[in-house]
This record gives sequence, C-alpha cells and structure tokens, in this order.
Amino acid sequence: MEAEITYAEVKFKNASPTEEVEVPQKKQQQHEQHTQTCPPWLPWLISLLLLLVCVALVVVLLVTHVPQSCDKPAALQGNHTEWHCILAVHQGKGRDLKCCPEGWRPFQESCYYFSDNQMPWDKSQQNCSGMGSQLVVINTKAEQDFLYKEIQMKYQQKGKDFYIGLRAQKVGQWRWADQTPYNESAAFWRSGEPSNDPNELCVVIHHKTENLQNWNDVPCTTHSSRICETAAATL
Repeated sequence: MEAEITYAEVKFKNASPTEEVEVPQKKQQQHEQHTQTCPPWLPWLISLLLLLVCVALVVVLLVTHVPQSCDKPAALQGNHTEWHCILAVHQGKGRDLKCCPEGWRPFQESCYYFSDNQMPWDKSQQNCSGMGSQLVVINTKAEQDFLYKEIQMKYQQKGKDFYIGLRAQKVGQWRWADQTPYNESAAFWRSGEPSNDPNELCVVIHHKTENLQNWNDVPCTTHSSRICETAAATL
C-alpha cells in the first residue's frame, strides 16, 4: 500500500511539464495571429482623424471668439457685408482697429450715419434706434469738429440741417438722448442761439455756419436730416 502511494505521487509530478509548455505556446500564436490582422494603414487613419478633430476645434474657437471681441450692434451686423476700419492707437495700451459698416463714418470710438431723408425729431430717434444706434451725442470739441467737416464737405450744398440727440422738456432744460447731462462748456450754439422759445425744444446742426458754432434750436416737428451714432466694432 505504501509503495503504490509513493508511485502515484511521482507519476503525477512527472506528467505535467509537457502540458504547461504547450499552453503558453498556443496563447502566443493566437496573439501573433491577432496582431497580424490589423491593416498597416490603420495608424495613418487614426492620425488623420485626430488632425481633423484639432482643426475643427480651432475653427470653433475662432468663430466663437470673433463675436465676443467685436461688439457690433445686432441691427448693424445683419445687413452689412463690408466694413471700414481705422487704426486706433492707445497710449500705453497698444493699438486696435475700429470698424464701421458700409455707409457709416468712423471716428475715434464711434460710427456715424448721415441720413439723406428728413423727418421730425421723434421719428429720427426711432430710425436711429432701428439701426442699433441713437441720435448723436456730442461730448468733445474734436467730435464736433469731425461732424462739422463732414457736413461742410458733403452736405453743405444740399442745404440740409441735421438733428442731434439734444432736446429740452422745458425751456433751458437740455438733455442728451442717452441721458448724458448737458454741459454748457461743450456746447456749440450759433450766435443768438438758443432762442429759448418754448416751441423750439430740439436741436440741429445748421449747414450754413462757417465755424464750429453751428447748433440751432428748432421745433421738434421740423423735418430735418439726422446723424446717428453707435459704438464702433473693435478688432
């Protein structure tokens, strides 16, 4: 009985090595066959797809960045394909482009539209508002000089006066369309104006004046041309 038990144990230990060697060889052959089934062009295809994904991401970033950096009024963006730009240089802050749509004139931070048709003050303001702008608010002598030269150069011979965004609710109580307080030191009235007539509560730039002092108060029902102003797009 003891001899048979010893023989059985030795027989079990000597029988297993052959099987242990064969199993890894089969697994290795299967792995090699699986590796050989991948086509040689597959890595190139993967690289090309990754490149296309990167390009698409760059395009998306550029498209989403432009509207954020260009603060264009929505009404101006929709109907214009051509834009005119001027280079604006800021002290200590670099430089950028100030752009206005076709038909608008750029100056400093704003765009200006000089109308050909004529209407009362209220409708003039509504018309400017419909274009994403408002009747011009004149804050500086430089801005007044720009408007004066534009009118002298292009509109003086047409005999047109232009509404600006200055109006009074009562005689002497002048206020700008954007609620900017009226500044007497930055006013450009013609000689003898304002007339302080309770029937003349709106203001035009008079086309015949030979200098910067060309504001004239008129009845708000007067049909005049207008100057609209809006912020320039920054690039």
